[in-house]
Amino acid sequence: MVLAGLHVPADPRVLAGTAGNEDAVVLTFPPGKALVQTVDFFTPIVDDPWRFGQIAAANALSDVYAMGGEPWSAMNIVCFPAKEMDLAVLQAMLQGGLEKVLEAGAVLAGGHSVEDREIKFGLAVSGVVEPGRIARNAGLKPGDVLVLTKPLGTGVLATAVKADWEDKDRLEDLLYRWAGRLNAAGGEVIRALGLAAATDVTGFGLGGHLLEMARASGVSITLSLQDIPFIEEAVELAGMGLLPEGSHANRRFCASAVAVAAGLDPVRSDLVFDAQTSGGLVLGVPGPLVKQAVRMLEDRGELAAIIGEAGDVSPSGDGPLLRLV
Repeated sequence: MVLAGLHVPADPRVLAGTAGNEDAVVLTFPPGKALVQTVDFFTPIVDDPWRFGQIAAANALSDVYAMGGEPWSAMNIVCFPAKEMDLAVLQAMLQGGLEKVLEAGAVLAGGHSVEDREIKFGLAVSGVVEPGRIARNAGLKPGDVLVLTKPLGTGVLATAVKADWEDKDRLEDLLYRWAGRLNAAGGEVIRALGLAAATDVTGFGLGGHLLEMARASGVSITLSLQDIPFIEEAVELAGMGLLPEGSHANRRFCASAVAVAAGLDPVRSDLVFDAQTSGGLVLGVPGPLVKQAVRMLEDRGELAAIIGEAGDVSPSGDGPLLRLV
């Protein structure tokens, strides 16, 4: 009954699948491409089930874009209390996810569900990428400029929504505006410019994910706090102490490799480690390509904030890998 309400369009990539209740789906695969695979799912961060489906799908698809890939197919992962909750909630959640998958140009190829008292939803995503043009954590070079495509603060907004904070509906609207947005444009920039380094900003926060890049690439990173875009409502809420525990844990975990300049706003400094849901991409862009990358993003209506730069590590090897100035 639930699936009957989902109108998944026929797609020539599907050679065998759900139409005949097959045991698995068989899809065509473009010659000369490599396979990108990822999986992500989580509990609701908004009250509206359709919006939750959109956000969860955008979040799962993001990992493919961060590698420079294009989503090819996706499969639902669903946990739902079917005996206790209206199935219309499940249908709306799946519909939201389906629409986001189709927006990404992928085919929804099925999925799996289990009875669970706690709702969870996400996708297993397969994408395609040029084997010699993969963006990696390890691809950052000294002199590369860091460009961020979404503002920070979705972790704080999600915490406020869950806590039924004042003006909750407006905060959910704002959370959906950013977390429900695909990172497709960033992926296009990676492919068009042949960028070797990129990551998406999710649970480890901007600071945590950049430390992963610094360690993998053997570089240091300097971030300019005044150039990092923040969701202002998230800054206000964090100033009231509404910072998720995961964000505090991120900062504690990263502390030994991070140097924070004196006099910086402590709230915004903390938000650099805010655990994001469906955050933006960070692109490592060689200097001569920065203007072109920014223009491409802005032409697509995306944010393109230049937030910092990669540099050499200290000669002694014991200096901080991430500097916040």
